[in-house]
Amino acid sequence: MNRRSFLKSAASSAAIGAAMINRGRYLLFGGGPEYSARAVELVQRSTVIDMLAPLWISPGKTRVMLGNAESFKAEDYAPYKNSGINVFHIAIGTGGADAYLETLQFLSGYNSFLARHDAWFERVETPARLDGIKASGKVGILLGIQNSEHFRKADDVDYFYGLGQRVSQLTYNARTLIGNGSTERRDEGLSDFGVSIVERMNKVGMAVDVSHCGDKTTLDAFDVSKKPVLITHSNCRALNPNHPRCKTDEAIKAMAAKGGVMGITEVRMFVGAKEPTGVDAMMDHYDYVAKLVGLEHVGVGSDIDLLGYDALSPEEDKQLRSGYKSSYGFREKNDIDGYNFAKRPFDLAEALIRRKYSDANIEAILGGNFRRVLKEIWTV
Repeated sequence: MNRRSFLKSAASSAAIGAAMINRGRYLLFGGGPEYSARAVELVQRSTVIDMLAPLWISPGKTRVMLGNAESFKAEDYAPYKNSGINVFHIAIGTGGADAYLETLQFLSGYNSFLARHDAWFERVETPARLDGIKASGKVGILLGIQNSEHFRKADDVDYFYGLGQRVSQLTYNARTLIGNGSTERRDEGLSDFGVSIVERMNKVGMAVDVSHCGDKTTLDAFDVSKKPVLITHSNCRALNPNHPRCKTDEAIKAMAAKGGVMGITEVRMFVGAKEPTGVDAMMDHYDYVAKLVGLEHVGVGSDIDLLGYDALSPEEDKQLRSGYKSSYGFREKNDIDGYNFAKRPFDLAEALIRRKYSDANIEAILGGNFRRVLKEIWTV
């Protein structure tokens, strides 16, 4: 399809609900903001992958939807279909004494949900499904966990792979038998047990993620793994020096040397420590990684749902904040300013256009880079 045919189709397509208003700009879904024809076209032709994008941040909403799949209706599906995101990596953090059971419940809940709504969603678990998800017209769901405490022994990696898990973060923020999290007092790196887990993940084709890991544990993972290691959702410590969840230049360089990709988050306190914290501050992280190690190593890891953290009820916001140490640096708002989370690929495409990225580079950031590396990791 040539550009003129594409834009004619896009303007009338019910799939994106876009109306052309003037000078090659579009009003999506019957409401603002307006986007350029170039941004719309880039999102529409890309396989957009968000490597940390839960369907629901709200614990209450999650319990309702996974506890009773019938409660999810067509009107609930529409925002995901219209978002421009083709693959949602919906990983949550489980941990502690009940990590094994919690993870089983989470994965079984999602597997039941996907089976009930297979006309709308598809579990993305193989290179072929990743390649075909855009053409399928469905929304892809990538099952992951933001911890690996449910792996009581190496054989558990195989078991959870069989349940559909394709990404596992080695630790959340605290110390485990595997290694250390980013807010732990000391970081002594991967344990021998942790090394065995990484080796088994390599063997079965499950992606190793170090987004929340401490600095030494992060570097150890790059050293031990025989396959690329992902930083699915983080930011650059050089731009936010005192935040433990951001990654050092050393870690980013090691990630690139291993062939991995780093997703940039849209979480206010990870993006910057000063006010205001908006889209430009987030875009500085994309620029920084691209200049430091190459554009082929940066992608999207929003760490947010389509509504944003600031849409949580006061009770759930309080619950969220209570689960983290003071080093997380929560401020009054959790979301960055001036960003439409429900249509974020379009906002990101516009921001990348303003930063003078080429079409090919924007497509790579929107999903091409993560698509490439996931296919490499999953191929065994």
